[in-house]
Formats: sequence, C-alpha cells, structure tokens
Amino acid sequence: MSYVLVAIACALVGLGTAGYYAMWVLKQDAGTPLMQKISKHIQEGALAFLTREYRVIAIVLVAVAIAMGVFLSASGGWVMSIAYLIGAVFSGSAGFIGLTIATRANSRTTQAATKSMPKALEVAFRGGAVMGLTVAGLGLLGVSLCFIVLLYATGLVKDLAIVEGAAWSIFGMTLPASTIFSDVIPGFGLGASTIALFARVGGGIYTKAADVGADLVGKVEAGIPEDDPRNPAVIADNVGDNVGDVAGMGADLYESYVGAIVAPLALGALYLGFKGALLPVLIAAVGMVCSAIATLFVRGKEDGHPGRALSTGTYGAAILTLIACYFLVMWLLPVGTAFTSVVAGATVSHAVVNPLGFFIAIFVGLAAGMAIGQASEIYTSDAYSAVKKIAEAGKTGPATVILSGLATGMQSTAASIVFLVIAMGVSYYAGNWAMPDGGGIFAVGLSAIGMLATTGIVVAVDAYGPIADNAGGISEMSHQGPEVRAITDSLDSVGNTTAAIAKGFAIASAAVTALAYFQLYASKVGLTTIDILDNKVIIGLFIGGMFPFLFSSMAINAVGRAAQARIEEVRRQFREITGLREGVEGVEGEYGKCVDIATSAALREMVLPASLTVALPIIMGLWSKSALGGFLAGSLVVGFLLAIFMANAGGAWDNAKKYVEGGQLGGKNSDTHKATVVGDTVGDPFKDTAGPSMNILIKVMSVIAVVFAPLFTRG
Repeated sequence: MSYVLVAIACALVGLGTAGYYAMWVLKQDAGTPLMQKISKHIQEGALAFLTREYRVIAIVLVAVAIAMGVFLSASGGWVMSIAYLIGAVFSGSAGFIGLTIATRANSRTTQAATKSMPKALEVAFRGGAVMGLTVAGLGLLGVSLCFIVLLYATGLVKDLAIVEGAAWSIFGMTLPASTIFSDVIPGFGLGASTIALFARVGGGIYTKAADVGADLVGKVEAGIPEDDPRNPAVIADNVGDNVGDVAGMGADLYESYVGAIVAPLALGALYLGFKGALLPVLIAAVGMVCSAIATLFVRGKEDGHPGRALSTGTYGAAILTLIACYFLVMWLLPVGTAFTSVVAGATVSHAVVNPLGFFIAIFVGLAAGMAIGQASEIYTSDAYSAVKKIAEAGKTGPATVILSGLATGMQSTAASIVFLVIAMGVSYYAGNWAMPDGGGIFAVGLSAIGMLATTGIVVAVDAYGPIADNAGGISEMSHQGPEVRAITDSLDSVGNTTAAIAKGFAIASAAVTALAYFQLYASKVGLTTIDILDNKVIIGLFIGGMFPFLFSSMAINAVGRAAQARIEEVRRQFREITGLREGVEGVEGEYGKCVDIATSAALREMVLPASLTVALPIIMGLWSKSALGGFLAGSLVVGFLLAIFMANAGGAWDNAKKYVEGGQLGGKNSDTHKATVVGDTVGDPFKDTAGPSMNILIKVMSVIAVVFAPLFTRG
C-alpha cells in the first residue's frame, strides 16, 4: 500500500500548493471599486453558467451510470458506475475551483499592472496555477484512490503482485482481479471524459458566441474598441473567457491527464501485472511534484519578456520530471523482472530485458508533446511568418484572410503528424526492446503519460491566459491609463501563444491515449486485426471518418446561431438605450441579458453533439465489434487532423488581428484591421469550440468502447 500512498501524498502536495496560491491571490489588492464591480459581474456570470451547465450534465451522468449498472451488471457494472460518478465529480470540482479563483484574479492582475509587469505576471500566473495544480492533483488523487479502495481493500494485491486467481465479491457479485484494471478504473476515466465533453462543447459555444457577437457589432459595425463598456456584450465576452478557456480547457486537460494514466495502467496490468499498472501512476506522481516545484521558477523581470518566465517554468518541470522518471523506471522494472500474462486467451511469459526502453518512451512522449506545441506556436504566433502573411492578406479583404488562414491550418497538420508518428514508432520499438511480447504497446501508452506528466504547470500556463485577457478588459472598462493597458496587453499576447501550446499538448496526448484505449478494446473483445477488406470494417471506417466533420458542423453552427441572437440583442440595446453608443456617463448596457442569451444557447446546443458521441460507439459495437474497430480507427485519424487544423487556423487568424491592432499595416479601424477581425470571428469557433472538442471526442468514443466491450459479442 505504501507505493500508492506515495502517489496520494504527491497529489496532496499539488493540491496543497494550489491552496496556498489561492489564498495568496485572494490577499492581493482587488483594485478600485469600479474594477471590483466589473470583476463581480464576470464572477456571477461565470458561476451562473457553470451551475446551470452542471445541472444539465448531472442528468446525463445519472442516465449513463444507470445504463452501465444495468447492462454491464455481469461484469461489475454497478461498481463501474460508482467509479464513473466519482470521476465526474472530481472533474467538475476541478473546474469549479479553478473558475472561482480565476474570476477573482482578474481585477487583482489589473491592479498589479498599475505597479509593475512582474507583479501582474505573478498574480495572473498564480491564479492560473490554482487551476493547473487542482486539475492534476484531483486527477492523480482519484486514480490512486481507485487503487486503494478497489485493490488493497479487497486483498487482491500483495507484495506488488496480483494474487493468482484472486477474485473479489461486492454487491453480491464475484469478479476476477483483471476486472479492476480493465473495467472499473477506465470507468473513472469515462466520468472525467463525460464532464470534459459537455464542458468543452458548452463552454466553447458560450465563449465564441459571446466573442463573435461582441466583435461584429462592437468593432466592425459601431467602431467601438475591444472591451469598451459601451458594448453590452463585453461582460458576456469576459465571462466566456473563463467558462471556455478556464473551466472548459481545465476539464479538457483533466480528462486527457486521467486518460493518459488510465490507458497505460490497464495495458500495464495486462502485460506486466501490478507493477505495470503502478508505473503510470508513479510517473504522474513525480510529474505532479515537479510541476509544483517549477511554479516557483516563474519570475518576471521589469525589462524581461513574460513568455520567457513562463517557458522557464514549463521546461524546468519537464527536465525535473525526466530525471525522476529515469530512476523510477530503473527501480520499479529492473532487468530480469518476469511476468506471466494472458493475452488474447493465450498465456505468455516474458521478462524485462532493458528498462531503458520504457524510459525512452516517456522521454519521446514528452519531447513530442513539446514539439507539437512548438509547431503550434510557429503557426499561430505573430513572431513568425505564417501569421504575418495572413495579416498581409487583409490588405485585399476578408476573403483572402480566410483563404490564407485555412491554408496555414492545413499546412500545420503535417509537422504535428510527423512528430506524432515518430513518437509512436520510437516508443513502440523502444518498448519491444525493453520487453518483447507486449512491451511495445505498453510503451506507446507510457509516451502518453510522458506528454502529460507535467499537466500541473501546462494547465497553469494555459489558465494564465484568460486571466490576463480579463485583466485587459477590466483595464479598459475601468479607464486605466495606456501604460496599464500596455502591460495587460503584453501579458495577454503571451496568453494566446500559451493557449496554442496547451492545445497542442492536449491534442497530441489525445491521439496517443486513444490508441492505447483502442489496443485495450481490441484485447477485451479478441480483435487481433483490422481487415480493411471486411465490409463491416470499411463501413465503420467511413462512418468514423465522417463523424468528426458532423460533430464540428454542429458545434460551429451552434456558435453561429447563438451569435446571431447576441448580435440582435446588442443592436436592440444600441437602438433603445439612449446615450449607450455615445458613452454618456451613467448609462450602462443590459449586460445580464447578453449573458443569459449566451448561457441558454450554449446549454441547448451542446446536448445533441455530446449525446451522439456517447451513443454512436455503442450502436456500432452492438452491430459488430469489427465495425467498431474500423469506426474508432477512422475517427482517430480524421479527428486528430481536424483538431490540429482548426486549432492552428483559428489561433493564426486571432493573432493576425492582434498583429494589426499592434500598429502594423494601418493599425486599428483600418480596412486591413476590419478584414482580420472577420477572419478572427471565423477562427473563434475553430480554435475554441470545434477544434478542442476533437481530442475529447476521439478519447470519449475509445473509452466507451473499452467500458461497454462486454456487450459487443458479434463479429
């Protein structure tokens, strides 16, 4: 039990650090009464949305939990449903805690910017660190508790080995030990995935409907600057930054993190016994501690660039984690460690030949995640040529801006695919070198946890972005001087890049984790090959390849419909509220109505695409397990490519607009600027709604296939 207790202790270190940062942020000066008033509006709108969203999700959670209990009762369905609900509660809690602190850190960051850039950076980053360390801490704690409760409490594991032929009884059922690894703990991961799917889709629809509505009426039609209090949609826009980019992205990476632990955990148990299940948990544990330590490395300098400070923390965590993982692998799986496992019905004996191969897989996974993140930065940062070319295209109108952005997004998929397949290939061969007969598949799973071992600081850096964005909005609305806005803008511009890098990490890990889940599904249903000459497999491939496009169209159309309602409301207020558009002192827009429109639309629109994601794999599997294999393969390839394409195209359009707003090519209110604003509004649902939803989509469908595998008996 001591080994799992170490993981729990590491999770508590992360959560304790998050608690310290939360208290530190709340002790900072919240700013002038006007700053606090604006921040209060954002807090209330964000928490109101989250509360209403969780009520809708709760209905789905209960329905799925009951279905798992009833239809999978013969294989521990009710136990699995409990793990499922616990996973969902932990995920929801991480979002609530992170959002609560982020919406209070915004005005404090603005106030800190009146003093210095380093102080503002410190407040924004520590506000984001609460989200990052809470996400990783609760994820690691949840998986570790599954071990404690479901393994040690039932006596299935002694001296780091599964008791041969052991079974456990609960709720009147007697189940084999393997059920714990292949069913119950993946059930915990499915709970996290369900929350993430709805939070990402719902939050993405909200934030982009708010953003598009505010930009098109405010900037393009009325010529009002961004974040100007005359725009009735401005509060809803700032609320959207939090529900989409804090709660939504937090749930996204929480689900990625849990999935990256659970998938290799189950594969490790299959091929290497309990030590194989324990290794991914301990990798996450050391990554948790290293991320907490690395948050101390983030220190701004008065004449320095905030991006360098954030990069120091990110790369510092990665280096510390790799050093710790080397010693961890060498200790837990030394040369000669022997295992006996049952794979595809056959008993196989194997031994670790060289544990260095498993460490190489972890290293390659982390390196690939950073490389894909760096590729995202190259295609989305205005420091590079791709974004500048999109801005240049604005000279000839919005059509060429859109064409240039689409081409940039498509081109960016090539580098990401190359890095991904190199990681998969090297990990597989390194794993087989470490342990023939199963080491390769396990090592691919280890590369996924390698990518996300430092989730604590990756999410911290990502959640910093919307806090800095909100701080800039509060600066504008509270009439701070240009020197304050210059500081918040510098923090915000870095936030756009960190968001792109975090999306790269999430998308890359999604592909590898989904592949590990796919292997686990194949093992559970006895699927040894995918024959593309099989009619059922071909049908599954085409339907699987189609679904990411269908899902994306639903999400983008939902943003369009919600934005139209917002635009009409803003126009109405400009017509009917005398003095609003002119900025007469004392005249305010009806901010609450814009918030309510976006909230209602997001909650209504998220149900159908999310429900289809849950239902389709089950329908395909009930028809044919081979067809479901083809379906998962098709959705994995197409979903990954779409995710990279849309995330990078959207980020490039956004930063092309900001590049012009920075004074290039005519600056604000020029024709070039208006063209790039149109490109940005097209890119908004790409990068923050449909694109990020793809990585959750492919993992949700894969883990559903694993959990409901006992139902899939037809060939």
